[in-house]
Amino acid sequence: MALVESNPFEKGKKAPDFNLFDTVSGENLSLNNLKGDKGTVIMFICNHCPYVLHVNPELVKLANDYKDKGIAFIAISSNSVDSHPQDGPNFMTVQAKKLAYPFPYLYDETQEIARAYDAVCTPDFYVFDANLGAIYHGQLDDSRPGNGVELSGGSIRNTLDAVLAGEELTEVEKPSIGCSIKWKV
Repeated sequence: MALVESNPFEKGKKAPDFNLFDTVSGENLSLNNLKGDKGTVIMFICNHCPYVLHVNPELVKLANDYKDKGIAFIAISSNSVDSHPQDGPNFMTVQAKKLAYPFPYLYDETQEIARAYDAVCTPDFYVFDANLGAIYHGQLDDSRPGNGVELSGGSIRNTLDAVLAGEELTEVEKPSIGCSIKWKV
């Protein structure tokens, strides 16, 4: 497993649009159809990464805590299924149902969307305002597999709370850390 830090993402940059296959509903869904009234969290995740497996319980809790407040959550997997077949759409469907994901789990087969966001690791988190302008890109919280820090979603929660309160964002961005996205050869 190659440990990678997320790349910077310019504040205010517009979220790149997409239309991807949702492994939960079986339909193609676009960002404009999925975005939240007050904000949108886009997460690049996958099925096999131990860093994603570690944060999965908090992702479900976080989405459930904020979905009725106008915040949409969208998960995208961009890993090559040639090298990692366990990250393919059929397995994504099973994972989403098993963990009761309260958000769509989209498959980026061409990896064009991961490249448009400059996503490089799983998990990789992006928070956008109501107009899809970037306001945060970084870690979920300080918890990592085996470091003894309890999952809280603190970095994302602080960001979303500021958005909902109409306050200036004070959360310090720390890069997300995880497995590298498995690029096609």
